[in-house]
Order: sequence, then structure tokens, then C-alpha cells
Amino acid sequence: MASILDSPIEYLKGVGPQRGELLRKQLDIKTFGDLLYYYPFRYVDRSIIHTIAEINPLSQYIQLKGKITGFRTIGDKRSKRLVASFMDKTGEIDLVWFQRSDWILKTVKTNTEYIIFGKPNLFNGEFNIVHPEVDDVKEINEDGGKGLQPVYSTTDLCRKKGLDTRGIAKITKTLMEHISEYDVPEFLPTYLRDSFRLINRYSSLSSIHFPKNEKAAHEAQRRLKFEELFLLQLQLIKLKSNRQQVSKGVVLKNIDHLFDEFYNKHLKFELTGAQKRVLKEIRRDTLSGKQMNRLLQGDVGSGKTVVALLTMLMAADNGFQSCLMAPTEILANQHFESLSQMLAGMNVQVALLTGNVKGKARQNILQNLAEGKIHIVVGTHALIEEQVVFQNLGMVVIDEQHRFGVAQRAKLWNKNTTPPHILVMTATPIPRTLAMTVYGDLDVSVIDELPPGRKPISTLHKTDAHRAQLFGFMKNEIEKGRQVYVVYPLIEESEALDLKHLMDGYDSISRAFPKPQYQLSIVHGRMKPADKDFEMQRFVRNETQIMVATTVIEVGVNVPNASIMVIENAERFGLAQLHQLRGRVGRGAEQSYCILMTGNKLSQESKHRISVMCSTNDGFKIAEEDLKLRGPGDLQGTQQSGSVNLRIADLVHDAAILEAARKSAQKILEEDAALHKPEHQPLLSYLSKSSKQNSWSKIS
Repeated sequence: MASILDSPIEYLKGVGPQRGELLRKQLDIKTFGDLLYYYPFRYVDRSIIHTIAEINPLSQYIQLKGKITGFRTIGDKRSKRLVASFMDKTGEIDLVWFQRSDWILKTVKTNTEYIIFGKPNLFNGEFNIVHPEVDDVKEINEDGGKGLQPVYSTTDLCRKKGLDTRGIAKITKTLMEHISEYDVPEFLPTYLRDSFRLINRYSSLSSIHFPKNEKAAHEAQRRLKFEELFLLQLQLIKLKSNRQQVSKGVVLKNIDHLFDEFYNKHLKFELTGAQKRVLKEIRRDTLSGKQMNRLLQGDVGSGKTVVALLTMLMAADNGFQSCLMAPTEILANQHFESLSQMLAGMNVQVALLTGNVKGKARQNILQNLAEGKIHIVVGTHALIEEQVVFQNLGMVVIDEQHRFGVAQRAKLWNKNTTPPHILVMTATPIPRTLAMTVYGDLDVSVIDELPPGRKPISTLHKTDAHRAQLFGFMKNEIEKGRQVYVVYPLIEESEALDLKHLMDGYDSISRAFPKPQYQLSIVHGRMKPADKDFEMQRFVRNETQIMVATTVIEVGVNVPNASIMVIENAERFGLAQLHQLRGRVGRGAEQSYCILMTGNKLSQESKHRISVMCSTNDGFKIAEEDLKLRGPGDLQGTQQSGSVNLRIADLVHDAAILEAARKSAQKILEEDAALHKPEHQPLLSYLSKSSKQNSWSKIS
């Protein structure tokens, strides 16, 4: 029987076809259920009215009651803004709009009493409120006039059709009048709700939209956050359990001639304790008879490639082939050269297969792979093409896996009758809460030590005033035989402008470092791949001393001789990207430097990012800070199938709830994997109904 929550949104009283289309396109609200789960992001306490005289530098969001006495337009073009004078019995304050000024002038009247809500800002010694919410006092009173009022995210197009935050609240109230506990039945077991003191599902959905007080809002949020994280963890743990039960893996019994020969005769340095620990974890997996599905996290330069090579040699010792898939041709070339150098003198056949390998060379590789003559093949997504056939694929290593879609990766699993073991590598450190959520179905290994002899990169913050000093420092390093990266931002929306900055910077550096004494390379995304590769290879061979580039060099260039990374407009980069760029240097034994160049005026957030970069080289600390600053976003990236977009939970602030939800999900599945116990029947029923939209089919 169809649920009322499946009804198309236009059939709800107060919506209709026009508004329904807007809700679909603008807010992705297609059904009654979508509206029910479209939670407010904060509340306004309409019972508290402040006065203008009470405003001070510590004031956060406040509510004022008074009248607009007049409007004026200030500035022109980009700086144009509408300013209203707002007055109460204690004083006057300016209200400012940079957008929607025409709509404000049409709908907001002078000498009419309004409730204003917003955050006071101090500008030129005077307070103002930018883009405040403006509500008619009569309408506020109609809405109840007291207690917490929900505030919803909306858009300008929705507002123009009456779907501002009050409009959404109004249709949500209508919806709540039409549904009962029957329409949103409880599915969490009673013992679980009692254990965590969670209110029931219907009460939480009612209170999340229209709480009677702050306590009710908090209880609703807590219940819905737990529910969301519990369902997610249940899915991930079940997927992992299913894989371990169903996905048989090849057993790699032997570690003999190839592994031992490389380890004892060709490995030029002692492995770190972390590398040895990870190899033991991999060894345990590959002996279990189950398919290994392991995520290997390790900061830039921590030695993931050596671990991957030793893992592939385990496969070779047992008669299995391996492939290493990289997201870019440059990175694939780098891996191929690195593996070839490390395996020089050994009877291990390594091949490179990318889009650029064509004709007879390609046919030879394909034939040798099919006949089992190639032990290790390194490549890009070219490896997943149908014509690439292995005789006996036993190990798949994927570098920077977030750059590949799930469907792409799955094609590799099908290239052997028994699924190959999977080792996923990432140089992007992932905070524990994020790893638990995004990679909850994988086993996680971490390399948290740098190889001996590596010196921490010294990170410094400089402004344009230090440009001459910077050029002098670069010349000193170049005289020692070192090389330098200078990286400029490239943001799609302003690509032409950014490219101009890059070219201007290149001209400036060319004047400071003239030929023939100095040679420069330049690389950016608009260059043809062959030209880009030519310039990069010149830098790799030390034919050029300075590489001026955009972020195309973020992943994929390994030049141990490079000792300086200069990042221009560093304030325009996120922490993760700054850390990735910094990792391009510090790969040799010499001291390396990362210079963050910015303007003089920085926002508080930019100052914090720069400060974090200068204070630590620890990728995991940086990842935690990055998560706090940016939030998790679309956790698995736009290419991921079944990406995790949380409606209400916050992975930074709700780590304790996540931990409790995961433990609860584990305990339930350990005791009743099929959810057949009577107390788990409502949960099984809910998961079965949700299987289509939430990929729950693998659980039930």
C-alpha cells in the first residue's frame, strides 16, 4: 500500500503545480516525504526582542522590532547596495542589501512595524545588518508569536513565489496536520531507544520542525542524528560482512623467491615500523581465503608505493598478476618508472598501459597480459577496457581512489573468476570520523611514519613585500643545484583571470631569472597533453630550474631535487590542497621549504588555514582542521555511487553519536545478522521499503 509520503509535492494544499516545479528544481523536494525530511538549519526565538541600544561587538544573531523610515541607494555597479534606515525607540541602525533590492523595495513598506532578524556588523564605527530577514509583526503573531520558529534554506526564485522560510514552514505545518504515527512508524528497537533515551520517531519529526522550546529541539535533533548515522553504519557494516562471507579471495600462501630477493637484495633502505605493520595486515588478509579490501592511508612521501610493490610481489610469487591503476597519465608514468627502477635486475616483467600506448606496442602488451607473461601492469582507466584480459589477475592496487567512480573500479573486479584482492591507496589523510563513514566497509591501514632521513618541510608565510627576499632565496637554492615550483591557483569560474595571473607571474619570474643562466618550465591545464608532458619532463631531468604551474602538478610529479614550493595566492586554496602541493617537495635528503604567498588583507578563516600549515606537517591534523572548516560536503565525491549526503548529522560535532551508532549497529548485526528477531522486524521492514532509494537491498 502506497504511503502518503510518496505523494507528489504539488498535491499538498498550498503548493500546486507552479510551486511544486520550483520545489523540485530548486530544493530537490519532490514528494511529501522529501518535505518532511527537509529540516530547518536553525531556529529564531520569537519571544525575545532586543533593542538597538543593546547591540554591542559581541552580539550574535538578534531580533529587533521597529519601523523602516526610508531607503537610499549607495554606490554603483558592483558596489551598488540598498540601505534602509531602521528605527526603534532606543536608536537607529542601517539595514543593507547587496542583492534582491528590487524585491525588497516592492514588498517592504516604510512606517510599517517589522521584526528584523540578522547579525550586526561593525562598519566604519557604526553597526549595520546585512541581508536581514524582514517579517511583518502581524504575520509573526499569526505564526504564534512565541517560541522557536524554524528557519529553512531556500533560494531567491523560491522566495519570489512565496516559498521563503515562512512559506516553507506553512506548507510543512499543513503536511504535519495530514500525517500521524501510522505514516512514520517507529523502527528503532525499544531497548535501543531506552538505552540512549531517544524520543520516538513521530515526535522527533514533529519537534524538528516546530519545537515547543530548546529542549524539544535538542531532543529531536539528537534522535534524528542517531537514526541517520545508525542506518548508515548498519549499511556499511553489513556490506563489509557480506563481502567477507561471500567474496572469496585467492590465497597467497608463498612468500619465496621474488618477495625475498627484492626485500633482501634490492630494497635500499630499512622499512619503517608502520610499513612493516601494514604488510603484516595485508599478509593476514591474503592468507584468509577472503577477498582483501583494504584502504592504505599514508601522507605524501610515507612509502606507500614500496608497500604496494611488496604486495604485488606476494601475488607474483603465487603465480598471480597485479595491476596498479592511477588517475592520470603523469602519475601512471611516475609509478611505472619508480617500479622499474626498484625492480631493475630482477626477473619481474612490468608494463605501462595508458591511452598513449598505441599500435603494435599496445597489441604486444595485451597479448603478454593474456598469456601471463607480464607480472605487473601500471596504467590509467585504460586498464578497465574490455580488450584488456588477464591470465590470472590476483591483486589490484588503486592510487588516489576517490578519482575513480565505483562503476569504473568494479570493472577490474570482474577480470578474474575469483575476485582479485584490492589495495586502495590515498595520500589524502582522512579523519577518523570520515573514514568510519565513507570507508566503513573497508579495512583501514595507516602509515603514520616518514622514512628515516626525511626532514620536515619548513613552511613560511610571506607577503608581496617580501618578493625580493623570496627571489634571492630561490637563487641561493638554485646555486646549490636545487629546483623550485611556483604554483598559481586555477579556479574554473575565473579561469581566464587566473591564467592571466599565471602568465603575469611567469613574465615577472622570467625577468628576475633571465636566460641563459636560468631555464623555466610552464605548465597549465589549457596546454595540449604532449606539451604539458614535455615541460614536466624537462623539469624532471633538471633541464629547467623553475616550474611555473597551476595545480596540475598537485598529484603526479616526483622530483626529489626540488626543495622549494612557492604557492601564490595561498589564501585561495583549501588546507587539503595546500598540504598536497607542499608534498611535492621534501622528497630528497635536503631541507625543503614551502612558501605561502598572500596579500596583506586576509579573512579570519584564511589566517587560520595559513597558521595551521605553518605549525604542522601532520596530514591527519590538517585533515581534521579541514573537516572543521569546510564540513564533509558530498563525502564520497561527485563520481561516487551511493554518496553519503547527511541531512542533519555533522561528522565533526557528532563524533560521539557516530561512535555510539556504529557500536549499536555492530552489536545488532552480530546477534541477529538477518534481523529476524521480533524486536528487529520493524527495522527490517523499514530497510526493505527504503532499499530502492537508499541501496539497502544488500542488507535485506
